[in-house]
Amino acid sequence: MSRNNNIPFKKIGLITNYNIYDKANAAMTVAQKLSELGAELIVPSINRDKVLRMNRGKVRFNFLQMDELYAEADLLVVLGGDGSILESARRASARKTPILGINLGRMGYMAELEMSELDLLDGLFGGEGYHIEERSMLNIKLLNTQGNVRFEALGLNDAVITNGAIARIVDIELSEGDIPVTSYHADGLIVATPTGSTAYSLSAGGPIADPRVSCFCVTPISPHSLSSRPMIFPDSARLCVKNISTREKMLYLTVDGRINCELYKGETVQISRAEEVTNLIRIKDCGFYRRLRLKMSAK
Repeated sequence: MSRNNNIPFKKIGLITNYNIYDKANAAMTVAQKLSELGAELIVPSINRDKVLRMNRGKVRFNFLQMDELYAEADLLVVLGGDGSILESARRASARKTPILGINLGRMGYMAELEMSELDLLDGLFGGEGYHIEERSMLNIKLLNTQGNVRFEALGLNDAVITNGAIARIVDIELSEGDIPVTSYHADGLIVATPTGSTAYSLSAGGPIADPRVSCFCVTPISPHSLSSRPMIFPDSARLCVKNISTREKMLYLTVDGRINCELYKGETVQISRAEEVTNLIRIKDCGFYRRLRLKMSAK
């Protein structure tokens, strides 16, 4: 979903890995540009000393604890790769704080700008110079054998069930609500949002879904069956993925490539559409298919 927004951003949180010099230096360049445009800049207080050394009085910063930063910011500017944006998305989703990604990674599929395009930041303060894309998220619950929730997380990209670092075949049962769908004898299973359909799911042979489509993409990883194929479910579905392995008693649930949790034999991962969403700032008049073509053909 896209919508125009005429409200300029005042307080901007600047998120990156300040322990890496190139990223911290890029953040200072972006900070100077945003300061010239009249923004109030917020940086995590844990990075105070490093930022003040690099800044040398050029830009005025406010320093807040990370939770306070996410609560106060009108906009989050995230410098890094897709992993950095995914991490910020989970934190920002409760307040639907918009995120603008500036690519410092490799593909940077979710990022809007490159460092060479900082002049486009003017569009943030021009009223009609940007719009917001609303991306759906996953509500992921791990239920123990008694049906009690022992782990819960939000995901923007995907939930992945595998055997972890050891590449062994596992047995997984997929249901929609109380209705059995199929069983997989495979290296694992990916349940992805449309946003995540261009990530790990795509590498495993899953379909690409336009973010405007309300769906889940379910993709087996290296299935050992000719009949195992990727499936599409409406995002009104409640998917249940159960560990039915007899040889491997413990599998792993990974959310957005960052959050990990053990999945024991007989336990179930329940996946549904979250009430929370991620709002991505778009400045360039690019569109999903042009962005897809440009990023996927990048070397």
